[in-house]
Amino acid sequence: MPVADDAKRSRFNLRATTVQRTIIERGARVQGQNVTDFVLSSAYEKAEQVLADQRSFVIPRAKWDAFVAALDRPTTRKARLARLMSAPSILER
Repeated sequence: MPVADDAKRSRFNLRATTVQRTIIERGARVQGQNVTDFVLSSAYEKAEQVLADQRSFVIPRAKWDAFVAALDRPTTRKARLARLMSAPSILER
């Protein structure tokens, strides 16, 4: 969330069904928050997740070419890795 000192200067007006409102109010109550703080923190958290998936990473051309070359290289068999992957997982034991 933004810094606590930030003054809240913007307003959101929302329309919700009775069911949506009831669920939101219950969620806020369980979290010990008022509805405004609950909705704002929930929306902010979701927006951060959505935006994190949209970020792009820029790397120099030489590093990109090295990355692509590594992906294009033929695979080599790693005996220890093959043994590990063929062993039953701890959940299967």
